[in-house]
Amino acid sequence: MHKLRTLLTTVAHSRIALVIGIVVSLLVPALTLPRLPMVSPWPVLLGLLPWIVGKYLLCPLRWRALTNGALSRRWHLRVYAESELLGLLTPGHIGADAWRLKRLTGSGLARGDALMSVGTDRLVGAIGLAVFVAFAGSALPVNLLVGAAALGLVLLVALLVVRKVRPDLLPRRPLPPPRQLVHGLVLSAGYQLSIAALLLGTIDATGHDLSPLAVLGAFGASQIAGVVPGPNGASPRDGALVAALVALGVPFTAAAAAVAVKAAVAWVPALLLGGVSLVLARRAARRAAPGTPAVAMA
Repeated sequence: MHKLRTLLTTVAHSRIALVIGIVVSLLVPALTLPRLPMVSPWPVLLGLLPWIVGKYLLCPLRWRALTNGALSRRWHLRVYAESELLGLLTPGHIGADAWRLKRLTGSGLARGDALMSVGTDRLVGAIGLAVFVAFAGSALPVNLLVGAAALGLVLLVALLVVRKVRPDLLPRRPLPPPRQLVHGLVLSAGYQLSIAALLLGTIDATGHDLSPLAVLGAFGASQIAGVVPGPNGASPRDGALVAALVALGVPFTAAAAAVAVKAAVAWVPALLLGGVSLVLARRAARRAAPGTPAVAMA
């Protein structure tokens, strides 16, 4: 993990890497969209706007609510946007969590507290998704609930092992109180609504429609395949989402088009928000005194 964070730091502040990121972000929709059936851009745009709010506002605020730190909202907004761009460039979105850990420790947070911050955010997000999707009335989200419970059990076992082997990695700050956990779950529910809006928009763009609850059920079921890493737009999770939409009656070509459009448009805000933040951090690092860590900027 340390090597990965070091690599991400180098990539994030490399001009060549930023250029490659821009090229990739342009090539994905350029190569994908012409191969898809005719889609209308307006439903996609209407679904994209609330999703941007959910992904780049509600999710960072949830992360901050569970961090118990003195870092500002602006700091969390910027770092989360940066992490999403790096996550899209890495299989399984692993670069996002590694970058958040790097930025937290670079800001002075102890390693154990940084791990607790990111891990708690992921766990609350998974529980929020499972609970929210359960309102779809489908049996499929039960698997997601089991997955969330298993994740919690794994974290508990890992905590006990670390306590014996590496006590220096344990968090020094207290765990988030129940009020903060509830706050995180509420923000997570808002994010799930924004995901439903984006999926509904991409499906509607192909000339088909589904109920929001059915879409949430399909999305929740597809998350089970997320344990297998893969690139954005071509991961087992995306394939599972296509299969779930087909099972709900959407033709295969339309389901594939909706999922491909969803994956392609995710690059736009990631590049605009995360890319701009990385550029600004890089410029700030240049103006800083020699020897100042770049990750402590912003």
